[in-house]
Amino acid sequence: MRQKKMTNNTLRQARVSAYLAPSDSQLPREFKDIGKVQQQVQKPRNRKLCEDLHVAIRRSGLKDGMTISFHHAFRGGDLTLNLVMQVIAEMGFRNLTLASSSLSACHSPLVEHIRHGVVSKIYTSGVRGALAEAISRGELDEPVQIHSHGGRVNLVHSGELNIDVAFLGVPSCDEYGNANGYTGNASCGSLGYAKVDAENARKVVMLTEELLTYPHNPSSIKQDEVDYIVKVKRVGDADKIGADATRMTSNPRELLIARTAADVIEKSGFFKEGFSLQTGTGGASLAVTRFLEDKMRRHNIHAGFALGGITSTIVDLHEKGLIRKLLDVQSFDRAAAESLVRNPNHIEISANQYACFDSKGASVDMLDVVVLSALEIDTRFNVNVLTGSDGVIRGASGGHSDTAVAAKLSIIVAPLVRGRIPTLVDEVLTCVTPGSSIDILVTDHGIAVNPARPELKQQLESQGIKTVSIQWLRERAQLLTGKPNPIEFTDKVVAVVRYRDGSVIDVVHQVKE
Repeated sequence: MRQKKMTNNTLRQARVSAYLAPSDSQLPREFKDIGKVQQQVQKPRNRKLCEDLHVAIRRSGLKDGMTISFHHAFRGGDLTLNLVMQVIAEMGFRNLTLASSSLSACHSPLVEHIRHGVVSKIYTSGVRGALAEAISRGELDEPVQIHSHGGRVNLVHSGELNIDVAFLGVPSCDEYGNANGYTGNASCGSLGYAKVDAENARKVVMLTEELLTYPHNPSSIKQDEVDYIVKVKRVGDADKIGADATRMTSNPRELLIARTAADVIEKSGFFKEGFSLQTGTGGASLAVTRFLEDKMRRHNIHAGFALGGITSTIVDLHEKGLIRKLLDVQSFDRAAAESLVRNPNHIEISANQYACFDSKGASVDMLDVVVLSALEIDTRFNVNVLTGSDGVIRGASGGHSDTAVAAKLSIIVAPLVRGRIPTLVDEVLTCVTPGSSIDILVTDHGIAVNPARPELKQQLESQGIKTVSIQWLRERAQLLTGKPNPIEFTDKVVAVVRYRDGSVIDVVHQVKE
Protein backbone atom coordinates (compact mmCIF):
# COMPACT_ATOMS: atom_id res chain seq x y z
CA MET A 1 0.00 0.00 0.00
CA ARG A 2 1.43 3.39 -1.00
CA GLN A 3 2.41 5.74 1.86
CA LYS A 4 0.30 8.88 1.99
CA LYS A 5 2.22 11.87 0.71
CA MET A 6 3.12 14.37 3.48
CA THR A 7 1.95 17.96 3.06
CA ASN A 8 4.42 20.82 3.01
CA ASN A 9 3.22 21.98 6.45
CA THR A 10 3.66 18.49 7.93
CA LEU A 11 7.19 18.25 6.53
CA ARG A 12 8.03 21.67 7.90
CA GLN A 13 6.65 20.76 11.35
CA ALA A 14 8.71 17.58 11.37
CA ARG A 15 11.90 19.42 10.50
CA VAL A 16 11.30 22.08 13.16
CA SER A 17 10.50 19.47 15.83
CA ALA A 18 13.66 17.51 15.02
CA TYR A 19 15.80 20.63 15.30
CA LEU A 20 14.40 22.04 18.55
CA ALA A 21 14.60 20.55 22.03
CA PRO A 22 11.21 19.43 23.43
CA SER A 23 11.61 21.84 26.35
CA ASP A 24 11.94 24.89 24.11
CA SER A 25 8.93 26.87 25.27
CA GLN A 26 10.14 30.06 23.57
CA LEU A 27 9.28 28.80 20.09
CA PRO A 28 7.16 31.42 18.32
CA ARG A 29 3.54 30.48 17.93
CA GLU A 30 3.68 30.46 14.14
CA PHE A 31 6.24 27.64 14.36
CA LYS A 32 4.49 25.67 17.11
CA ASP A 33 1.19 25.81 15.28
CA ILE A 34 2.50 24.80 11.87
CA GLY A 35 0.00 22.51 10.25
CA LYS A 36 -2.94 23.88 12.22
CA VAL A 37 -5.65 26.00 10.69
CA GLN A 38 -5.32 29.58 11.89
CA GLN A 39 -7.34 32.67 11.26
CA GLN A 40 -5.52 35.67 9.79
CA VAL A 41 -4.42 37.96 12.65
CA GLN A 42 -4.35 41.73 12.35
CA LYS A 43 -0.92 43.06 11.43
CA PRO A 44 0.68 45.40 13.98
CA ARG A 45 0.03 48.79 12.36
CA ASN A 46 -0.17 51.92 14.53
CA ARG A 47 1.39 49.98 17.38
CA LYS A 48 3.28 53.05 18.64
CA LEU A 49 0.33 55.45 18.83
CA CYS A 50 -1.20 55.83 22.31
CA GLU A 51 -4.54 57.48 22.98
CA ASP A 52 -3.14 59.53 25.88
CA LEU A 53 -0.16 59.97 28.18
CA HIS A 54 -1.52 57.55 30.77
CA VAL A 55 -1.44 54.75 28.23
CA ALA A 56 2.04 55.68 27.00
CA ILE A 57 3.44 55.80 30.53
CA ARG A 58 1.93 52.41 31.40
CA ARG A 59 3.28 50.86 28.22
CA SER A 60 6.74 52.33 28.88
CA GLY A 61 7.07 50.15 31.99
CA LEU A 62 7.80 53.10 34.28
CA LYS A 63 8.19 52.08 37.93
CA ASP A 64 8.96 53.84 41.20
CA GLY A 65 12.63 54.72 41.54
CA MET A 66 13.35 54.88 37.80
CA THR A 67 15.02 57.71 35.86
CA ILE A 68 13.07 59.87 33.42
CA SER A 69 14.48 62.51 31.08
CA PHE A 70 13.49 65.58 29.08
CA HIS A 71 15.25 67.98 26.70
CA HIS A 72 15.27 71.78 26.93
CA ALA A 73 15.09 72.92 23.30
CA PHE A 74 12.09 75.11 24.20
CA ARG A 75 13.95 76.68 27.15
CA GLY A 76 11.52 78.99 29.00
CA GLY A 77 8.70 78.00 26.62
CA ASP A 78 8.74 74.30 27.48
CA LEU A 79 5.33 72.76 28.20
CA THR A 80 6.19 69.06 27.92
CA LEU A 81 7.89 68.47 31.27
CA ASN A 82 5.10 69.94 33.40
CA LEU A 83 2.44 68.06 31.42
CA VAL A 84 4.19 64.71 31.80
CA MET A 85 5.02 65.23 35.47
CA GLN A 86 1.41 66.08 36.28
CA VAL A 87 0.22 62.80 34.79
CA ILE A 88 3.03 60.83 36.46
CA ALA A 89 2.04 62.32 39.82
CA GLU A 90 -1.64 61.50 39.22
CA MET A 91 -0.68 57.90 38.45
CA GLY A 92 1.00 57.62 41.85
CA PHE A 93 4.66 57.21 40.91
CA ARG A 94 7.24 58.07 43.56
CA ASN A 95 10.98 58.41 44.13
CA LEU A 96 11.88 59.21 40.50
CA THR A 97 15.18 60.65 39.29
CA LEU A 98 14.60 63.56 36.93
CA ALA A 99 17.32 63.97 34.29
CA SER A 100 16.41 67.00 32.20
CA SER A 101 19.18 68.49 30.06
CA SER A 102 18.32 71.81 31.77
CA LEU A 103 15.51 73.35 33.84
CA SER A 104 14.00 76.84 33.56
CA ALA A 105 11.77 79.11 35.60
CA CYS A 106 8.72 77.64 33.83
CA HIS A 107 9.32 74.35 35.65
CA SER A 108 8.27 75.70 39.06
CA PRO A 109 5.51 73.01 39.40
CA LEU A 110 8.36 70.58 40.12
CA VAL A 111 8.56 72.08 43.60
CA GLU A 112 5.30 70.36 44.57
CA HIS A 113 6.43 67.09 43.00
CA ILE A 114 9.54 67.24 45.18
CA ARG A 115 7.46 67.95 48.30
CA HIS A 116 5.14 65.02 47.56
CA GLY A 117 7.94 62.56 46.89
CA VAL A 118 7.35 62.15 43.17
CA VAL A 119 10.89 63.43 42.42
CA SER A 120 13.70 62.59 44.83
CA LYS A 121 16.81 63.29 42.73
CA ILE A 122 17.70 65.64 39.86
CA TYR A 123 20.43 65.74 37.23
CA THR A 124 20.49 68.95 35.19
CA SER A 125 22.75 71.57 33.65
CA GLY A 126 20.94 74.45 35.32
CA VAL A 127 18.04 75.49 37.55
CA ARG A 128 16.21 78.80 37.71
CA GLY A 129 13.24 80.51 39.29
CA ALA A 130 11.11 79.12 42.12
CA LEU A 131 12.53 75.63 41.64
CA ALA A 132 16.07 76.92 42.14
CA GLU A 133 14.95 78.84 45.23
CA ALA A 134 13.37 75.71 46.71
CA ILE A 135 16.46 73.59 46.03
CA SER A 136 18.71 76.30 47.49
CA ARG A 137 16.56 76.22 50.66
CA GLY A 138 17.20 72.48 50.97
CA GLU A 139 13.79 71.13 49.93
CA LEU A 140 15.32 68.35 47.84
CA ASP A 141 16.69 65.68 50.17
CA GLU A 142 19.50 64.67 47.81
CA PRO A 143 21.74 67.36 46.30
CA VAL A 144 20.99 68.20 42.66
CA GLN A 145 23.75 67.04 40.32
CA ILE A 146 24.83 69.95 38.09
CA HIS A 147 26.63 68.92 34.92
CA SER A 148 27.81 70.62 31.75
CA HIS A 149 26.14 69.82 28.42
CA GLY A 150 29.01 67.60 27.38
CA GLY A 151 29.28 66.24 30.91
CA ARG A 152 25.70 64.99 30.79
CA VAL A 153 26.50 62.76 27.82
CA ASN A 154 29.60 61.54 29.61
CA LEU A 155 27.47 60.55 32.63
CA VAL A 156 25.16 58.61 30.31
CA HIS A 157 28.10 56.86 28.65
CA SER A 158 29.69 56.03 32.02
CA GLY A 159 26.53 54.30 33.22
CA GLU A 160 25.92 56.65 36.15
CA LEU A 161 22.93 58.18 34.40
CA ASN A 162 20.76 55.36 33.05
CA ILE A 163 17.64 56.80 31.44
CA ASP A 164 14.69 54.44 31.78
CA VAL A 165 12.09 56.55 29.97
CA ALA A 166 12.76 59.65 27.87
CA PHE A 167 9.85 62.00 27.16
CA LEU A 168 10.65 64.06 24.06
CA GLY A 169 8.43 66.91 22.90
CA VAL A 170 8.56 67.67 19.16
CA PRO A 171 6.49 69.92 16.87
CA SER A 172 5.48 67.03 14.62
CA CYS A 173 6.32 63.45 13.66
CA ASP A 174 4.90 60.60 11.60
CA GLU A 175 3.13 57.56 13.04
CA TYR A 176 6.42 55.72 13.44
CA GLY A 177 8.27 58.54 15.23
CA ASN A 178 10.42 60.19 12.56
CA ALA A 179 10.73 63.79 13.76
CA ASN A 180 12.70 67.01 13.61
CA GLY A 181 12.44 70.21 15.60
CA TYR A 182 11.54 72.62 12.83
CA THR A 183 8.56 71.14 10.97
CA GLY A 184 5.39 72.43 12.59
CA ASN A 185 4.07 75.37 14.55
CA ALA A 186 6.13 74.77 17.70
CA SER A 187 9.42 75.09 15.83
CA CYS A 188 12.27 74.79 18.34
CA GLY A 189 15.04 74.03 15.83
CA SER A 190 17.87 71.69 16.71
CA LEU A 191 17.11 68.63 18.83
CA GLY A 192 20.77 68.23 19.80
CA TYR A 193 20.03 67.31 23.42
CA ALA A 194 17.03 65.11 22.62
CA LYS A 195 19.17 63.07 20.23
CA VAL A 196 21.26 61.74 23.12
CA ASP A 197 18.18 60.64 25.05
CA ALA A 198 16.62 59.02 21.98
CA GLU A 199 19.78 57.01 21.37
CA ASN A 200 20.36 55.91 24.97
CA ALA A 201 17.05 55.65 26.84
CA ARG A 202 15.54 52.25 27.47
CA LYS A 203 12.16 53.53 26.28
CA VAL A 204 11.34 56.70 24.32
CA VAL A 205 7.93 58.36 24.50
CA MET A 206 7.46 61.10 21.90
CA LEU A 207 4.93 63.87 22.45
CA THR A 208 3.87 65.68 19.29
CA GLU A 209 1.45 68.40 18.27
CA GLU A 210 0.91 67.03 14.79
CA LEU A 211 1.01 63.65 13.05
CA LEU A 212 2.45 63.72 9.54
CA THR A 213 2.37 61.29 6.62
CA TYR A 214 4.93 58.48 6.80
CA PRO A 215 7.83 58.64 6.08
CA HIS A 216 8.63 62.12 7.40
CA ASN A 217 12.05 63.53 6.60
CA PRO A 218 14.52 64.96 7.36
CA SER A 219 14.43 63.21 10.72
CA SER A 220 16.58 64.26 13.65
CA ILE A 221 15.08 61.50 15.76
CA LYS A 222 14.44 58.31 13.82
CA GLN A 223 11.71 55.71 13.94
CA ASP A 224 13.96 52.94 15.28
CA GLU A 225 14.64 55.04 18.39
CA VAL A 226 10.99 55.71 19.31
CA ASP A 227 8.75 53.32 21.26
CA TYR A 228 5.50 55.25 21.81
CA ILE A 229 3.86 58.39 20.44
CA VAL A 230 1.22 60.62 22.03
CA LYS A 231 -0.50 63.48 20.27
CA VAL A 232 -0.96 66.44 22.61
CA LYS A 233 -2.30 69.96 22.21
CA ARG A 234 1.02 71.77 22.83
CA VAL A 235 4.61 70.75 23.55
CA GLY A 236 6.12 74.22 23.80
CA ASP A 237 5.91 77.93 23.05
CA ALA A 238 8.60 78.62 20.45
CA ASP A 239 8.30 82.39 20.93
CA LYS A 240 9.71 82.06 24.45
CA ILE A 241 12.90 80.29 23.39
CA GLY A 242 14.76 83.53 22.73
CA ALA A 243 13.71 85.30 25.92
CA ASP A 244 16.04 86.78 28.54
CA ALA A 245 19.55 85.32 28.29
CA THR A 246 19.44 84.71 24.54
CA ARG A 247 18.04 88.10 23.54
CA MET A 248 20.36 90.71 21.97
CA THR A 249 21.25 93.44 24.45
CA SER A 250 20.67 97.17 24.06
CA ASN A 251 22.43 97.96 27.35
CA PRO A 252 25.18 100.56 26.65
CA ARG A 253 27.59 99.02 29.16
CA GLU A 254 27.18 95.53 27.72
CA LEU A 255 27.63 96.89 24.21
CA LEU A 256 30.86 98.61 25.33
CA ILE A 257 32.16 95.33 26.73
CA ALA A 258 31.15 93.50 23.54
CA ARG A 259 32.92 96.05 21.35
CA THR A 260 36.07 95.72 23.46
CA ALA A 261 35.91 91.92 23.25
CA ALA A 262 35.64 92.14 19.46
CA ASP A 263 38.75 94.33 19.45
CA VAL A 264 40.56 91.72 21.54
CA ILE A 265 39.58 88.95 19.11
CA GLU A 266 40.73 91.05 16.16
CA LYS A 267 44.19 91.62 17.68
CA SER A 268 44.62 88.23 19.34
CA GLY A 269 46.32 86.44 16.48
CA PHE A 270 43.41 84.01 16.12
CA PHE A 271 41.35 86.31 13.90
CA LYS A 272 42.30 84.94 10.50
CA GLU A 273 40.70 83.31 7.49
CA GLY A 274 38.71 80.23 8.47
CA PHE A 275 38.70 80.87 12.22
CA SER A 276 35.90 79.31 14.29
CA LEU A 277 33.87 80.84 17.11
CA GLN A 278 31.15 80.39 19.69
CA THR A 279 29.34 83.03 21.72
CA GLY A 280 27.54 81.97 24.89
CA THR A 281 24.34 83.25 26.44
CA GLY A 282 24.25 86.67 28.06
CA GLY A 283 23.88 90.09 26.51
CA ALA A 284 27.52 91.07 26.09
CA SER A 285 28.74 87.71 24.77
CA LEU A 286 25.95 87.49 22.19
CA ALA A 287 26.56 91.07 21.09
CA VAL A 288 30.19 90.38 20.18
CA THR A 289 29.09 88.96 16.82
CA ARG A 290 27.49 92.30 15.96
CA PHE A 291 30.88 94.05 16.18
CA LEU A 292 32.80 91.25 14.50
CA GLU A 293 30.89 91.74 11.24
CA ASP A 294 32.58 95.07 10.42
CA LYS A 295 35.99 93.64 11.26
CA MET A 296 35.43 90.57 9.08
CA ARG A 297 34.43 92.77 6.15
CA ARG A 298 37.32 95.17 6.66
CA HIS A 299 39.92 92.37 6.72
CA ASN A 300 38.07 90.17 4.19
CA ILE A 301 38.01 87.34 6.74
CA HIS A 302 35.43 84.55 6.81
CA ALA A 303 34.76 82.20 9.70
CA GLY A 304 34.91 78.50 8.91
CA PHE A 305 32.13 77.66 11.34
CA ALA A 306 30.17 78.89 14.33
CA LEU A 307 29.25 76.42 17.05
CA GLY A 308 26.83 75.87 19.89
CA GLY A 309 23.58 77.64 20.49
CA ILE A 310 22.83 79.45 17.24
CA THR A 311 21.13 82.86 17.21
CA SER A 312 19.55 85.04 14.54
CA THR A 313 22.70 87.21 14.53
CA ILE A 314 24.88 84.20 13.70
CA VAL A 315 22.39 83.14 11.02
CA ASP A 316 22.56 86.64 9.54
CA LEU A 317 26.36 86.45 9.24
CA HIS A 318 26.03 82.99 7.68
CA GLU A 319 23.54 84.18 5.08
CA LYS A 320 25.80 87.14 4.29
CA GLY A 321 28.59 84.67 3.55
CA LEU A 322 30.76 85.65 6.52
CA ILE A 323 30.37 82.33 8.37
CA ARG A 324 30.52 79.30 6.11
CA LYS A 325 28.89 76.67 8.31
CA LEU A 326 26.80 76.57 11.48
CA LEU A 327 27.00 73.60 13.85
CA ASP A 328 23.80 73.84 15.86
CA VAL A 329 23.22 71.90 19.09
CA GLN A 330 20.41 74.27 20.16
CA SER A 331 18.57 76.99 18.24
CA PHE A 332 18.27 80.05 20.46
CA ASP A 333 15.39 81.72 18.61
CA ARG A 334 12.80 81.11 15.92
CA ALA A 335 14.98 82.68 13.21
CA ALA A 336 17.69 80.12 13.93
CA ALA A 337 15.14 77.30 13.82
CA GLU A 338 13.85 78.49 10.45
CA SER A 339 17.41 78.68 9.12
CA LEU A 340 17.80 74.93 9.61
CA VAL A 341 15.10 74.46 6.97
CA ARG A 342 16.51 76.69 4.25
CA ASN A 343 20.30 76.67 4.75
CA PRO A 344 22.04 73.40 3.83
CA ASN A 345 25.20 74.45 5.68
CA HIS A 346 23.27 75.02 8.90
CA ILE A 347 23.95 71.62 10.42
CA GLU A 348 22.20 70.03 13.38
CA ILE A 349 24.51 68.17 15.78
CA SER A 350 23.96 66.14 18.95
CA ALA A 351 25.27 67.09 22.39
CA ASN A 352 27.66 64.16 22.06
CA GLN A 353 29.19 65.59 18.89
CA TYR A 354 29.08 69.07 20.39
CA ALA A 355 30.99 68.70 23.62
CA CYS A 356 31.15 65.25 25.21
CA PHE A 357 34.45 64.62 27.01
CA ASP A 358 34.65 60.99 25.83
CA SER A 359 33.23 61.57 22.34
CA LYS A 360 35.24 60.21 19.43
CA GLY A 361 35.11 63.72 17.99
CA ALA A 362 33.78 66.71 19.93
CA SER A 363 33.35 69.90 17.90
CA VAL A 364 34.47 72.07 20.83
CA ASP A 365 37.96 70.68 20.27
CA MET A 366 37.99 72.47 16.89
CA LEU A 367 37.10 75.88 18.38
CA ASP A 368 39.44 78.86 17.97
CA VAL A 369 37.53 81.50 19.95
CA VAL A 370 34.76 81.29 22.54
CA VAL A 371 33.15 84.27 24.30
CA LEU A 372 31.43 83.44 27.59
CA SER A 373 29.65 85.31 30.37
CA ALA A 374 30.03 85.03 34.16
CA LEU A 375 28.10 85.75 37.32
CA GLU A 376 31.42 85.90 39.17
CA ILE A 377 35.11 85.53 38.35
CA ASP A 378 37.93 85.54 40.85
CA THR A 379 41.57 86.60 40.83
CA ARG A 380 42.60 83.07 39.77
CA PHE A 381 40.19 83.32 36.80
CA ASN A 382 37.82 80.68 38.22
CA VAL A 383 34.29 81.31 36.93
CA ASN A 384 30.89 80.97 38.59
CA VAL A 385 27.84 80.81 36.30
CA LEU A 386 25.59 78.96 38.74
CA THR A 387 25.00 80.83 42.00
CA GLY A 388 24.15 84.48 42.53
CA SER A 389 25.85 86.86 44.93
CA ASP A 390 23.34 85.72 47.58
CA GLY A 391 24.41 82.08 47.26
CA VAL A 392 21.13 81.03 45.63
CA ILE A 393 21.21 78.86 42.50
CA ARG A 394 20.08 80.94 39.53
CA GLY A 395 22.06 79.84 36.49
CA ALA A 396 23.45 76.95 34.48
CA SER A 397 26.73 75.22 33.78
CA GLY A 398 25.69 74.77 30.14
CA GLY A 399 28.58 74.45 27.73
CA HIS A 400 30.77 76.82 29.75
CA SER A 401 33.46 74.45 30.98
CA ASP A 402 33.25 72.34 27.80
CA THR A 403 34.11 75.21 25.49
CA ALA A 404 36.45 77.14 27.79
CA VAL A 405 38.96 74.33 28.11
CA ALA A 406 38.78 73.30 24.45
CA ALA A 407 38.98 76.64 22.60
CA LYS A 408 42.33 78.18 21.71
CA LEU A 409 41.12 81.53 23.07
CA SER A 410 38.59 81.68 25.92
CA ILE A 411 37.25 85.14 26.74
CA ILE A 412 35.03 86.04 29.68
CA VAL A 413 32.93 89.19 29.27
CA ALA A 414 31.35 90.73 32.37
CA PRO A 415 30.81 94.10 34.03
CA LEU A 416 33.22 94.77 36.86
CA VAL A 417 30.30 95.36 39.22
CA ARG A 418 26.55 94.79 39.04
CA GLY A 419 24.71 97.36 41.11
CA ARG A 420 26.65 97.42 44.37
CA ILE A 421 27.89 93.84 43.96
CA PRO A 422 31.38 93.07 42.60
CA THR A 423 31.60 90.60 39.74
CA LEU A 424 35.34 90.21 40.26
CA VAL A 425 35.98 88.69 43.70
CA ASP A 426 38.79 87.12 45.69
CA GLU A 427 37.16 83.68 45.47
CA VAL A 428 34.02 82.66 43.58
CA LEU A 429 31.17 81.22 45.61
CA THR A 430 30.90 78.29 43.22
CA CYS A 431 33.52 77.16 40.72
CA VAL A 432 32.00 75.83 37.51
CA THR A 433 34.90 76.50 35.13
CA PRO A 434 38.47 76.39 36.49
CA GLY A 435 40.73 79.39 35.90
CA SER A 436 43.22 77.25 34.00
CA SER A 437 40.68 77.20 31.13
CA ILE A 438 40.23 81.00 30.93
CA ASP A 439 42.57 83.24 28.95
CA ILE A 440 41.14 86.77 29.10
CA LEU A 441 38.66 88.77 31.17
CA VAL A 442 37.07 91.76 29.43
CA THR A 443 35.22 94.23 31.67
CA ASP A 444 33.99 97.80 31.31
CA HIS A 445 37.01 98.93 33.39
CA GLY A 446 39.80 97.05 31.68
CA ILE A 447 41.16 93.83 30.18
CA ALA A 448 43.11 91.25 32.17
CA VAL A 449 45.07 88.35 30.67
CA ASN A 450 45.65 85.14 32.60
CA PRO A 451 49.33 85.17 33.72
CA ALA A 452 49.57 81.61 32.37
CA ARG A 453 49.29 83.15 28.86
CA PRO A 454 52.18 85.69 28.73
CA GLU A 455 52.48 85.32 24.96
CA LEU A 456 48.84 86.40 24.58
CA LYS A 457 49.42 89.47 26.73
CA GLN A 458 52.45 90.34 24.63
CA GLN A 459 50.48 89.85 21.40
CA LEU A 460 47.65 92.15 22.48
CA GLU A 461 49.92 94.91 23.75
CA SER A 462 52.00 94.78 20.56
CA GLN A 463 48.75 95.49 18.70
CA GLY A 464 47.85 98.47 20.89
CA ILE A 465 45.45 96.70 23.27
CA LYS A 466 46.11 97.92 26.80
CA THR A 467 45.84 95.32 29.58
CA VAL A 468 45.85 95.49 33.35
CA SER A 469 46.41 92.88 36.04
CA ILE A 470 43.51 90.96 37.53
CA GLN A 471 44.58 92.27 40.96
CA TRP A 472 44.26 95.88 39.74
CA LEU A 473 40.73 95.17 38.52
CA ARG A 474 39.87 93.49 41.83
CA GLU A 475 41.04 96.51 43.82
CA ARG A 476 39.01 98.79 41.58
CA ALA A 477 35.89 96.67 42.08
CA GLN A 478 36.35 96.81 45.83
CA LEU A 479 36.76 100.60 45.73
CA LEU A 480 33.44 100.85 43.88
CA THR A 481 31.43 98.50 46.10
CA GLY A 482 33.23 98.19 49.40
CA LYS A 483 33.65 94.80 51.01
CA PRO A 484 30.40 92.81 50.96
CA ASN A 485 29.30 90.95 54.09
CA PRO A 486 30.06 87.23 53.82
CA ILE A 487 27.15 84.88 53.17
CA GLU A 488 26.39 82.32 55.85
CA PHE A 489 25.71 78.74 54.85
CA THR A 490 24.51 75.62 56.64
CA ASP A 491 26.33 72.29 56.47
CA LYS A 492 23.76 70.83 54.06
CA VAL A 493 24.93 70.39 50.47
CA VAL A 494 22.13 71.28 48.04
CA ALA A 495 24.05 70.88 44.77
CA VAL A 496 27.11 69.01 43.52
CA VAL A 497 28.92 70.62 40.57
CA ARG A 498 30.35 68.07 38.17
CA TYR A 499 33.15 68.87 35.75
CA ARG A 500 32.83 67.65 32.17
CA ASP A 501 34.70 64.41 32.94
CA GLY A 502 32.29 63.54 35.76
CA SER A 503 34.56 64.59 38.61
CA VAL A 504 33.26 66.84 41.39
CA ILE A 505 34.66 70.37 41.06
CA ASP A 506 32.61 72.08 43.80
CA VAL A 507 29.53 71.87 46.01
CA VAL A 508 26.80 74.38 46.89
CA HIS A 509 25.62 74.65 50.50
CA GLN A 510 22.21 75.72 51.69
CA VAL A 511 22.05 79.42 52.52
CA LYS A 512 21.38 80.08 56.19
CA GLU A 513 18.04 81.87 56.58
